[in-house]
Amino acid sequence: MTTFLQILLNGLMLGGLFAIVSIGLTLIFGIIKVVNFAHGEFLMGGMFITWLITTQMGLHPYAAVIVVVPVLFVMGALTQRLLIQPLMSARDDHIQIFATVGLSTALINLALLIFGADIANTPPHGLRAPLEFGELRLLSGQLMIFGAAILLVIGLELFLKYTQTGRAIRAVAQNRGAAELMGINVNHIYVLTFGLGAACVGLAAVLIAPLYPTSSNIGTYFVLTAFVVVVLGGLGSIPGAFLGALIIGEVDALSGYYIGSDLREAVVFGLFLLILILRPSGLFGARQNLSHLS
Repeated sequence: MTTFLQILLNGLMLGGLFAIVSIGLTLIFGIIKVVNFAHGEFLMGGMFITWLITTQMGLHPYAAVIVVVPVLFVMGALTQRLLIQPLMSARDDHIQIFATVGLSTALINLALLIFGADIANTPPHGLRAPLEFGELRLLSGQLMIFGAAILLVIGLELFLKYTQTGRAIRAVAQNRGAAELMGINVNHIYVLTFGLGAACVGLAAVLIAPLYPTSSNIGTYFVLTAFVVVVLGGLGSIPGAFLGALIIGEVDALSGYYIGSDLREAVVFGLFLLILILRPSGLFGARQNLSHLS
């Protein structure tokens, strides 16, 4: 029984990790309707910056948040303004996806050019220390990630629901044309939203870096799982992404133990295909997405 509870706890913590990576992705898709395939590379960039700040300046990894989050916000805003926005008027929406795929490849190769193929390990500064709850154990860094994911979901929901900018973002998500008629600068909202989504993954990078080795391809695993989470939670739904991440975390942990660690990704992506076939709108439906917040 203890083993089963430990697996469930591990899955819950893993779900929190997937959630904090996925929230920015679902925010961007919910507003701009663009699938950002460079999302994982933004995460990778944030992790490398965290590693540099920690190793070169001797600071705690979490201190890097004051640099990483603004830098990622600017990267996201520039990506929308200079890469995505000029393509918004294109007849084929797929060209925007191709653009983010190209950006992803460029960022991976840039990281290889600057940092090489070696793995960078961010000093954990106690974040890998085990915490014991009776017979159950988890890492302090895992608990911090889970708590940050909850706070991020609540913070974004409050921002979108109760601030003037948040209401403008929801208006654009619901009907771009009507929002323009009401005087909302839609292009400005798009740039802001992409920046916020990138800033969210910057926060994730700071929290994840002390627990995972950083390399040029670290973002690939996380972003593929994030796509599963976003689809499972309902495209554009922030609470749905959080709940979907918890489900995927539990599926990953349980399948890894009872089926085999080499087959757990097959189980996760098999679930992804099943959702696409049976319920493309996600388990939590479209009612919870950004344009339907009341």
